[in-house]
Amino acid sequence: MKIARIETFAVPPRWLFVRVEAQDGSFGWGEASLEGHAEAVAGAFEALRDRFVGADPRRIEDIWQVAYRGGFYRGGAVLMSALSGLDQALWDWKGRHQGVPAHELLGGRVRERIRAYAWIGGDRPDDVAEAASARREQGFTAVKMNATAELDWLGSPRLFDAVVARVEAAQRSGMDVGLDFHGRVHRPLAKQLAKVLEPLGLLFIEEPLLSENPEGLAQIASLVATPIALGERLYSRWDFKPFFEQGAVDIVQPDLSHAGGLSECRRIAAMAEAYDIAVAPHCPLGPLALAACLQLAACTPNVAIQEMSLGIHYNTEGHDLYTYLSDPAPLTPRDGSLLIPEGPGLGIAIDEAGVRAAAVHPHRWRNPVWRHADGSFAEW
Repeated sequence: MKIARIETFAVPPRWLFVRVEAQDGSFGWGEASLEGHAEAVAGAFEALRDRFVGADPRRIEDIWQVAYRGGFYRGGAVLMSALSGLDQALWDWKGRHQGVPAHELLGGRVRERIRAYAWIGGDRPDDVAEAASARREQGFTAVKMNATAELDWLGSPRLFDAVVARVEAAQRSGMDVGLDFHGRVHRPLAKQLAKVLEPLGLLFIEEPLLSENPEGLAQIASLVATPIALGERLYSRWDFKPFFEQGAVDIVQPDLSHAGGLSECRRIAAMAEAYDIAVAPHCPLGPLALAACLQLAACTPNVAIQEMSLGIHYNTEGHDLYTYLSDPAPLTPRDGSLLIPEGPGLGIAIDEAGVRAAAVHPHRWRNPVWRHADGSFAEW
């Protein structure tokens, strides 16, 4: 058995799909989406094709090790996203080849479903309450929202009142709430805001500081009981290691399309379990990324909750999570949870003709740029 071809497809709204085909025509799909950098990731596949066309697709771990270590330079968002998409596609291929879901090849299920949360927006409490109620009607019991707009180093703590009011509006609508700081708040105010939010009983605060400031994150973790979540900008177990060792995180959020695919995220989760840390995979991406997350949730005891995107992250009209699926049922939330897909491989069926048609004119998407009131750059 040999790999015959490795293809990539840049499709709207901002996704990069990967298709691996063996010589007998069997295939698997993965997702290497790196928002705003699809061209760079697609370029990284040139080296992967040179190495792995002709390789045995059953040897997933060997392919992972060679892809990661064989080029001498390793890690980073672009190379790891490419490896992630390839890894997902190989697990999809292997499951399809053997007629079982990928999680059956990874030890079997530990659960039947996983709780899910969805994003809500809203700058005012009334807007938040309306958005939270809409999610409740969809069956969700948990949401995530922005903590705040960008705050300066020495902004007024009175701005915290607006943050608290928005959280309380969502909670009155029956939702558990996670707050995403996006690393927007500088350390002096991040400490104060985390303390103000502590009595609200949040699911987590995400990226109260950026992950390049592990000392500051450890400091905030020591000040409050609210769980600290981070990890969407970390790409391997080695990136996560210092946060585990410093006790700076309670929930890790590896992205299965950035952090080495199903193989590496399973290892990250196992490391986290040794530190009694939960896993909540980051996934504002497409159907293949979410399907891979569900395979991880199926066989990993410390996965606690799953992010899913229902379109609010996309700026392209007419595309959502289900655009390229032959059947949306395996990724449709029920009663606030996602069922573990029963189908072979990643458990979903991609509309190949639709993907190929959409990729005829490669889609270009760029991250928006935000600025402070004074005109200086602000974190997204």
